[in-house]
Amino acid sequence: MTKILLVDDNESNLTAIESLLARDDYLFVKARSGRQALKILLHEYDFAMILMDVKMPNLDGFETAALIYEREKLKHIPIIFITAHGYEEENIYKGYQAGAVDYIYKPINPDLIRAKVSVFIDLYKKNYKLIEQERKLSLINKNLEAEINERKNSEEKVNALNFQLLENIDKLETANRNLDRFAFMASHDLQEPLRKIRVLGSRLSEKYSDLLDEDAKVYLSRIEKAANRMQLLIRDILTFSKISLEEKKFIKSDLNSILNEILTDELDHSIKEKQAIIEVDELPELIVNPNLIRPLFFNIIGNALKYSKSNVQPIIRIYSDSSSKEAGNNYSRIFFKDNGIGFEQKYSEQIFKMFNRLHFQNEYEGTGVGLALCKKIMEVHGGFITATSILGVGSTFIISFPMNLKVTESEYLSVSKQTC
Repeated sequence: MTKILLVDDNESNLTAIESLLARDDYLFVKARSGRQALKILLHEYDFAMILMDVKMPNLDGFETAALIYEREKLKHIPIIFITAHGYEEENIYKGYQAGAVDYIYKPINPDLIRAKVSVFIDLYKKNYKLIEQERKLSLINKNLEAEINERKNSEEKVNALNFQLLENIDKLETANRNLDRFAFMASHDLQEPLRKIRVLGSRLSEKYSDLLDEDAKVYLSRIEKAANRMQLLIRDILTFSKISLEEKKFIKSDLNSILNEILTDELDHSIKEKQAIIEVDELPELIVNPNLIRPLFFNIIGNALKYSKSNVQPIIRIYSDSSSKEAGNNYSRIFFKDNGIGFEQKYSEQIFKMFNRLHFQNEYEGTGVGLALCKKIMEVHGGFITATSILGVGSTFIISFPMNLKVTESEYLSVSKQTC
C-alpha cells in the first residue's frame, strides 16, 4: 500500500486531508509538528510523498523540508506544501529552494489535491519500479561478474591442470622409455650368464651322464628346461622393449610378402609338425613398420598353432577387409581365424595383458608376452587388436590398421630413404 506522510500542527487539517484522499486507498502517517515528522522519518523512509503545512511552530515547513533532504535516503520523497492564499512570492520561491515540488493553497480544492497527489504517486510508483529494475540489473551484473570470474578461475585451473597433465605425460613417457631401455639392457646382459648355464648344463649331461643317478638326471633336465624357458622369456622381453626404443620407420609394404616369409622361414617347422592347413587370401599394401609386422604375424599364427586341438588338423584362414569403419575412420582389417581350443569371450581383453595366461605352463609352453607384444605393435601403428572366440570351437584375431595413417616429417624422410 502507498504511504503518505501528513504534517500539520492542526489535527482538524490532518483529518480533512485524510478524508479527501481516503477513497484512493492510501496509508496515512500523521505528524503534528516538524520535529515529529523528522522522528518518524528516522525509522520509516518508504513514503511515496509528504503533504506538509508551511506555517508550524518551532520548525516551519521550509526548515523541516531542508532537514529532511539532508538525508540521502529521503531525497527521493516529493514534498507538497500546503499554505494559505496570498502567500508572498518570495516565500513560495523559498519553499522551492527547500525542495518542494508543488504548492496547494487553502482552502483546499478536493479535485485539485486528488489530481496532484495522483500524479506524484504515479511518478513515485514508476520511479520505484525503475529503482527495483536497477537493483535487479545490478544484482544480475554482480552475478555475471562472479560467474565470469569463476569461469576465468576455472579456465586458469583447467589450464594449470592441463599443463600439469602434459608435464606428467612427458615424465611418464620418459620413465617408460627409461624402463624399456633398462629392460632391454637387463635382458641383453642376462643372455650371457644364461648361455653359460645352458652350455655347462649340456656338457654336464653329455660327459657325465653315466655317472649321474636318476634323480640327478631329472634335476639336470629341469635346469635345461628352465634355462630354455628363460631364454624365450628374455627374447620376448627384448622384442617388447625394442618397440619403444626402435626408430619409427613406416613404409608402404606388401603384407603378402611379409606373411610368406613368416610362414616359410620361421613357422615352417611348426606347420609341418602340426600338419596345419594355412589358407591365405590376398592381403593389402599398407604403410607399416615391417620390422614390427613380422613379430606381429609370428605371434598370432604361432598362437593359433600352439593352441590347436589334439587329434584335429589345424586350419588357419587369413583374410582381409579394407571397407571397415571404426569411430568415423577407415580401417583395413586382417583376420586370423582358427579351429583351435578357443577361450571364453570374457577373457578377450585379459589375454592381451603382459604375462597373463589362461592355461598352466605345463599344458602349453609360452611366456605370456606374445599377445601383449601384438597389442603394443598395433598401438604404434595407431590401430588395435581384438579377439572373438568360442570355447572348443576356435578363435578369430582381428588387427585393424588405420587407412589414413599420418607419418611425421622424420618418418617420411626415413620412408624416402628406403624407397629410393
